[in-house]
Amino acid sequence: MLGAVGIASAIVLHGEDCVLEVAEPDAQWALSHLAQYEAENRPPEPPPPVPPRHPNAWLGCVGYAAWLIGVAYAISNGLFRLDAFHTGELDAARVQSGQWWRAWTALTLHVSGPHLTANLGAGIWFGYLAGRQLGVGVAWLLIVAGGGIANLLEGLFAPPWHRSVGASTAVFTALGLMSAYTFSERRRLPQNWVQRWGPLVAGIVLLGWLGTAGKDTDVIAHLLGFGIGLLFGATAALPAISRRLHNLRQWPLGLAAIAIMVAAWALALTS
Repeated sequence: MLGAVGIASAIVLHGEDCVLEVAEPDAQWALSHLAQYEAENRPPEPPPPVPPRHPNAWLGCVGYAAWLIGVAYAISNGLFRLDAFHTGELDAARVQSGQWWRAWTALTLHVSGPHLTANLGAGIWFGYLAGRQLGVGVAWLLIVAGGGIANLLEGLFAPPWHRSVGASTAVFTALGLMSAYTFSERRRLPQNWVQRWGPLVAGIVLLGWLGTAGKDTDVIAHLLGFGIGLLFGATAALPAISRRLHNLRQWPLGLAAIAIMVAAWALALTS
């Protein structure tokens, strides 16, 4: 390498060591080139370990499907109060008067078979992926909490005549959660900008594609759900928080998600 830049050198044996010798006037110049060569040829640092992927993500999807199908079955077969929609829908006027639990009960109500089927399919898809990343309990607790918070915000600030039902707000919370968490994970990996920004861009594209179609689509609820999901996902991906979440036991958090829905319906049916 020194010969390539015009510095004469020789390697000589001194005892048990090999020594590189150059003329004294070239010493500083040679040291500079050697340091530059070492810096340019230093092996890259190993990438950080791949984040863990949690098992049993399918359990959350089974629970999600069982809850939505169970509520639909109970209502359609007279096992539930016939005024379930009046009792549990997101009615902005009643939310603003203090019935905050409607933000969660509305997530379990659907006006038709296609409405239910669409939310089942998308919710299982996004929920499974989020469960693999965060753990089934953490993911579904954040999805249930985020979907309800998004509905609550809409109920508090929408016109008093606004009403809506459906799990789609929680579905888009799951999408935002997964998009932000994956994006934050990839920022720590040696990837190009396309790979790094891909999850966030894909999430926004899916929001635009799935979240605005249809005549009676509640676009505001979908945007709020996605936004809450982004906030939750970015927070969960912070290194200190992420380490703690990965070490948590999942089943108590899953039970907490179920408890939120049970408590919301208990309040709705006793009020």
